[in-house]
Amino acid sequence: MSRVGKQELKIPNGTTVELNGDTVVVKGPKGTLERTLNPKVNVSVEDGEVKVTPVDDELPTQALWGTFASHIKNMIDGVNDPFEKKLEVEGVGYRAEMQGSDLVLNVGYSHPIKMPIPEGVEVSVEKNVISVSGPNKETVGQFASSIRSMRKPEPYKGKGIHYEDEYVRRKQGKKSV
Repeated sequence: MSRVGKQELKIPNGTTVELNGDTVVVKGPKGTLERTLNPKVNVSVEDGEVKVTPVDDELPTQALWGTFASHIKNMIDGVNDPFEKKLEVEGVGYRAEMQGSDLVLNVGYSHPIKMPIPEGVEVSVEKNVISVSGPNKETVGQFASSIRSMRKPEPYKGKGIHYEDEYVRRKQGKKSV
């Protein structure tokens, strides 16, 4: 039994959840999100609550039950209060800037890296702090992860791109005798 799937999801004021065949559409003040459902999961919207139920008692269906309940909860949360990830750029000469609809990173390579910003994601840069925000938790997390992967933090000096709340474990380095 899924503990997450058993919970009924309350729909806040100003948010609508609709079922269009095998698609769930969530509309709110900050945007609209939709997701295609798996046929092993039933979703119903009644009295301002969303209920997710499994079709049968097989193990893969139980896993999908909780997964789709979490997806719908994240969709409802995202259209009301967008998700945000912050990344810090550390290192001498390392910087990030916006050029039109692209994020440009100068992180120690011989050329700047241009990253096109995906649709539905907003990016802002202030003093080497990159803020990625949007209603869809998956796209925000994936784009923040792809930014971090351009130059992961190294353990000796801490240079690179890391999440704001991430702790970079430092190594001591060589000792002179």
